[in-house]
Amino acid sequence: MVDKSTICLFDVDGTLTKPRKVIDKDLLEFLLQNLKKRCDIGIVGGSDLSKISEQLGGKEVLKEFNYVFAENGLVALKDGEIFATQSIQNYIGEKDIQKFINYCLRYMSEIELPLKRGTFIEFRSGLINVCPIGRSCSQAEREDFEIYDKKHKIRETFVKDLKEKFSEIPLEFTIGGQISFDVYPKGWDKRFCLQFLKDYKHIHFFGDKTSEGGNDYEIFRCDQTYGHSVTGPEDTFSQLNALFP
Repeated sequence: MVDKSTICLFDVDGTLTKPRKVIDKDLLEFLLQNLKKRCDIGIVGGSDLSKISEQLGGKEVLKEFNYVFAENGLVALKDGEIFATQSIQNYIGEKDIQKFINYCLRYMSEIELPLKRGTFIEFRSGLINVCPIGRSCSQAEREDFEIYDKKHKIRETFVKDLKEKFSEIPLEFTIGGQISFDVYPKGWDKRFCLQFLKDYKHIHFFGDKTSEGGNDYEIFRCDQTYGHSVTGPEDTFSQLNALFP
C-alpha cells in the first residue's frame, strides 16, 4: 500500500545518474516498480526540463514520477503535466540581467584555461547557468575541467567575485555538477519546490552536492526534509534498499 504521507525526492546528476549520463535501468526499475508502490516519488534538479527528461529516459518516464521539479522547482510538473512556472526575467528585470550577463562574459574572456568550448551562458526560466569552459565540451573535457577546477578553484573564485560585484541584487550562487554554477534570486534554491509538497508529513531528499556551496545544501539541511547525502547512483540504490527493505 502506498504511503501518501511520504515522498522521496531525488537530485539527478550524481545522485540518480553519473554526471550528464542516463539513469541505469536497474535503478529506474527500482524507483518505478518498487519504491513507487511504497511512497510517492519526485525529482528536483537544477537543469531544465529537457535535460532532466534526457537523463531519465524521456518524457514518458517523467509521467511516472508523482512530481518533477526542473530548475529547482521553477518549472513544476505533477504526473507529467506542468502546473506552475516562474521566470527570473520577470523577477529581476532585463536591465540587471543584461548587466550581469555582460560582466560574466567579460570575466570569462580573461580566464586562461587549458581549453574552452562554446555556450558559456545558458539562460533558463528560473536561473542563469554560467560555465567557464563552455557547455559544449566533451565528457572527457568535462572530467578534465573538474579536476583542474578543484586545484585552481576557477568557479569558486568566479562566484566570490560576482557576489562582491552584484551585492545589490538579491542573488544566490551554487556550484553543482562538474563544469558550471547556477545563479538565481535568493530563496530560489531547491527548497523552492517544497511549497508544492505541504501535504506530505515526511519528505526524504537524496543528493550528492550537500556540502555548503553545493546546489543540494539548502534542501538537504532544511528542517522540512530528511536529508540523505549520497556519493553516486550506486550509493543511492544502496541507501534506498536500507531505508525501504
